[in-house]
Amino acid sequence: MINPEQFQRIARVMPILEQADPRLLREFQDTAFFARIPAGRDVFIEDDHVDAIALLISGVVRVYKIGETGREITLYRFGNGQSCILTANAILSQKGFPAVATVEQEAEAVMIPADTFRDWVRRYDLWREFVFELLSQRLSAVMEIVEEVAFRRMDVRIVGLILERGLASDLVHITHQEVAAELGSSREVVSRILEDFSAQGMIAVSRGNIKILDREALQAYSVV
Repeated sequence: MINPEQFQRIARVMPILEQADPRLLREFQDTAFFARIPAGRDVFIEDDHVDAIALLISGVVRVYKIGETGREITLYRFGNGQSCILTANAILSQKGFPAVATVEQEAEAVMIPADTFRDWVRRYDLWREFVFELLSQRLSAVMEIVEEVAFRRMDVRIVGLILERGLASDLVHITHQEVAAELGSSREVVSRILEDFSAQGMIAVSRGNIKILDREALQAYSVV
């Protein structure tokens, strides 16, 4: 059950609730429950039975796949006011979770039981539209990942990641292994490419950090 204080916090990041009719609001407050999930906790691992879906109030969750070789690739992240399309799909299809979802930054979430989630999709147009919009947005993000993996060279993808993480500062706090896990590569490949960029004077690499030395050169490289 959601108390009034929790409901106010949830409503600030879920504008859909402002449009909901009284019956849906009452069911939401009676059925959903609030949860805090510490950083590093796996919400789901592959083939888990999904008994509830989380709508985040704070924090970040990373969703990723692990290949047979142990390599990881990030599919997407979700944060405030967002949820996980793979969780929604697993609930609607009543199949196991097809990836791994791990909390990167301590999260607060409103949890909706799977049976209730399916029931609301069936009975409430507003909720069904919310779920379809969620699916549409995340599907686009996943398609971008597919295009990246299929059609862009790994060196260009690494430059793109460095520039994305380095928008606020020239110093990017990330390890070679984290770059590899993000992009679905191996640490050895990432290290070799970063060494090449370092030799060209575009970056400087130290333990756990990549410093941008020539942003213009990186930006030019990213559109190759």
